[in-house]
Amino acid sequence: MSSYADTLSDPLARPGRPSEGRRVLVAGGGLSGVHGAIGFASAFTLARDGARIVIADRDLEAAERARELIVAEGAEAHVVIGDIANDETCAQLVTDAEAAFGGLDSVITTIGRGDLEGILDVDRAGWDSMLEVNLTTAWQLIRHAGPRLTRGGSIVTTSSGAAGSRGPGTPYNVAKAALEQLTIGAAATLAPRGVRVNAVRVGTIWSTFASRAFDDTLRRMRAEQVALRTEGTVWDIAQTIAFLAGDRARWVSGQVVAVDGGGPTPAPAGHTGQEEETS
Repeated sequence: MSSYADTLSDPLARPGRPSEGRRVLVAGGGLSGVHGAIGFASAFTLARDGARIVIADRDLEAAERARELIVAEGAEAHVVIGDIANDETCAQLVTDAEAAFGGLDSVITTIGRGDLEGILDVDRAGWDSMLEVNLTTAWQLIRHAGPRLTRGGSIVTTSSGAAGSRGPGTPYNVAKAALEQLTIGAAATLAPRGVRVNAVRVGTIWSTFASRAFDDTLRRMRAEQVALRTEGTVWDIAQTIAFLAGDRARWVSGQVVAVDGGGPTPAPAGHTGQEEETS
């Protein structure tokens, strides 16, 4: 006869460290700036959750800096160096990452680059470059790593709020929208293997990437354009990536999860929820 205790038999009832022993490859996991990056924050968060981390980056110094910080937390981390934009190099990086801990359970790609050049202004080289770094690198990584992941494995891609932008159009917007479709398609393709694929759509956050483009004035203006009137951080994104990468999201696949403070549309003046004016 069943008892009510049966409801607590599911591993998710008491997950402990939710990524304990999980072998995770983080593409773009190096730390190259003082304001942080999504890749490093994701690697660090997963490591503290018990995962063993493989940091893939083309910058050895940034990768080693990330590895040292993770190891200092008592976690395991390994570095593989190469340019994932190169297909042969990407395949080798996956092989090396797999060898580091005897297999792979999760893959996260945070590689991307932004640009404001318009779709009618960019030349062919600029168009190809933007799609390569924001879309093709993810496709290559999924193609090489997906069939090698263990059952119950996961892939997380990193999109942007620009994917849902109404314009003006840029190659970056196009690439991120295509990345989301790639993610959804890969989820359906890999589902029979028991591998989940999801994307995180990143909103207005402060990071090393953003600090290179926005001064304090523009930073405040951006934050005011978010529904919650605040900007996020790389750690907000990392928490969602860590969730999607691990077993807590074992029944979540083919999703694009927006982490954006409620989106870029502020409530109209006088709308319920607006702060009252004070005299």
